[in-house]
Amino acid sequence: MSDTTATLRRKISGAEDLQSVVRTMKAVAASSIGQYEQSVRALADYYRTVELGLGACFRESALKLLIAERENPAAAGAIGAGAIGAVVFGSDQGLVGQFNDLVADYAVKTLATLPAKPAVWAVGERVQARLVDAGLPLIGVFAVPSSVKAVAPLVGQILVETETPQSQAEVTELHLFYNRPSSGAGYTPVGQRLLPLDETWRRTLAERPWPTDSLPEVLVGGSTTLRAFIREYLFVSLFRACAESLASENASRLAAMQRADKNIDELREKLSQTFHRLRQSGIDEELFDVIAGFEALSDEE
Repeated sequence: MSDTTATLRRKISGAEDLQSVVRTMKAVAASSIGQYEQSVRALADYYRTVELGLGACFRESALKLLIAERENPAAAGAIGAGAIGAVVFGSDQGLVGQFNDLVADYAVKTLATLPAKPAVWAVGERVQARLVDAGLPLIGVFAVPSSVKAVAPLVGQILVETETPQSQAEVTELHLFYNRPSSGAGYTPVGQRLLPLDETWRRTLAERPWPTDSLPEVLVGGSTTLRAFIREYLFVSLFRACAESLASENASRLAAMQRADKNIDELREKLSQTFHRLRQSGIDEELFDVIAGFEALSDEE
């Protein structure tokens, strides 16, 4: 009886320690969600500035040919056949539910519709394993940033990798796949084509009115300016995708920790009930022994 109650005490103590860890992880996940969501909101003004700059460049009649060549390099005959690239954002750590499975499945289904097999970069070891199992050729894998400050260096690495020719072909079509936060603690896998630039989007930017009466003009180095704005557009898009993926990851982890916290509460309640029942049973047996002994002594007297 004493061994059983002692075992239950150890189990209850272990459950309490585990619940303490779970609640700490809940607090960290909730705090991280706010940081990444705030970083996405902070990009809004900068993204609008980049769009204004791109619109000014697109309105320059002398640069329209350059845009056409970038969007259709085979027709221009300067770059040759381009390669298709894809970046899939996942997680390095577990305890995130179906986070990696959803984005990996979505990426595999979408990439299967492309005319050529893409070169894939994975962000996160967990999603890398799922992409490998699906048979996608991986060019490289990046570590998931552990903070908002680490997102920008990661984006820089991705830009360098995607601009480096793969198999003698430059990546001229680039896709992003990541989980985007939705209402509550949910998230949805989404895809975005960064390159080539969408013709409808380009026309919309070119027709967007300038916010002031002083119209812009690209004076020197129009081609250089355009490429700089395109690079900033890619940087902002990648940064936002990474931040939204990290917010979704922490939202998924928060939901998992909430379920774990609830399960631990139920387990502690069951263990406590069993412990008290066994303890009361032991007390009752000891009382019965005392009463039986007292009655036996009384009969002898």
